Amino acid sequence: MKYTPPKFEKLSEMSSIDVARLTEDEARSILEGIRWGKEPICPHCGSFNVTRLKSDMKKSTRDGVLQCNESACRKQFSVSVGTVMEDSHITLRQWVQAFNLMCASKKGISALQLQRELGLGSYRSAWHLAHRIREAMKSEPLAGALKGIVEVDETYIGGKPRKGTGIVNKRGRGTKKQPVMLLVERNGKAYSKPVEFVNAKTLKGAIKEMVNKDSTIMTDEWKSYTGIGKDFKGGHKVVNHNQGEYVNGNAYTNTAESYFALLKRGVHGTFHHISKKHLAKYCNEFSFRWDNNKVTDGARTENAIKGFEGKRLMLKGLMG
Repeated sequence: MKYTPPKFEKLSEMSSIDVARLTEDEARSILEGIRWGKEPICPHCGSFNVTRLKSDMKKSTRDGVLQCNESACRKQFSVSVGTVMEDSHITLRQWVQAFNLMCASKKGISALQLQRELGLGSYRSAWHLAHRIREAMKSEPLAGALKGIVEVDETYIGGKPRKGTGIVNKRGRGTKKQPVMLLVERNGKAYSKPVEFVNAKTLKGAIKEMVNKDSTIMTDEWKSYTGIGKDFKGGHKVVNHNQGEYVNGNAYTNTAESYFALLKRGVHGTFHHISKKHLAKYCNEFSFRWDNNKVTDGARTENAIKGFEGKRLMLKGLMG
């Protein structure tokens, strides 16, 4: 049976209610359209010479299965093969709905809520699903990608010490919480990641790697940033928070603080606790939504799905 392109209804034109009403066939068509467009590619050998197999009442062939016609390959595949969805027992309509729920939730959605919304059988399935979607949202940072006016700041993620431990709950620098560094363009993209230290070597190293040399760096008065201006055409401008200063001309870090406000509301209000091991994945999620905040929820969902190819995240690796 010759392959015929699926009827593709763009997610960018769909509301969350429309997504929740998708059938399995409609979800498959949407995923195939996003991944392949008009012509599918064999994920095993890269050939365009493929055929869609016809499903039957006996279910000897599943819906959505294609076969490569190259003599050296001849392997069967579906739209989920070679993506974060591979080897998943979750239906395609649940996958599309999960992508949409995570993209539409400004402060994130918990795995428990995903389980309830999608009718999944276990919390572990929902938790694994959410992390695989975060893997799809992940984009590898490109050297020198950020440009223009770039604000740099850090925050600290973690709860209060348990009572009776004798640990003093310090705020800001000097706390035992996990530091997270952020570099964000004014009216542009953001990149955040957990860091081990907030010293000059770590902070300046990240700035030099991620920010274009023609840019201007904006930070607070933290001493580890001192001298970074000599490496950038626009120099380094500082706002002194310790002296109650929050704006100094066009120098401020309000954009960074807005990002951190969303991240912390997600941590405390939605997820309640994030382990250091998985914190980077949550940073990817919040950075993705920040980078796509000027498009519709449907378009944001579509952009997230576009990142699902060539990525795998096994449960064993997550829990190990």
